[in-house]
Amino acid sequence: MAYYNEVAQRSDLVERLLGSAARYLTAAAERRAVRRTYRTTLAELQTLSNRELADLGLHRSELKRIAWDSAHGNTVR
Repeated sequence: MAYYNEVAQRSDLVERLLGSAARYLTAAAERRAVRRTYRTTLAELQTLSNRELADLGLHRSELKRIAWDSAHGNTVR
């Protein structure tokens, strides 16, 4: 008695397309998380008064750079 088994496999093109889509979505999610970190950090720093910023040794003109460094993992000072 003979048996016939057909194994369905994705073609290389489909696998590459799915891999590319997954990498794109992962990168987009990472960019969104970085943007969210930047926006929340900047918003929190902007709520501080000039006196509170001075107590921290900061000036209002530095807030965007500090938020950027915080979001992108750079060390601040």
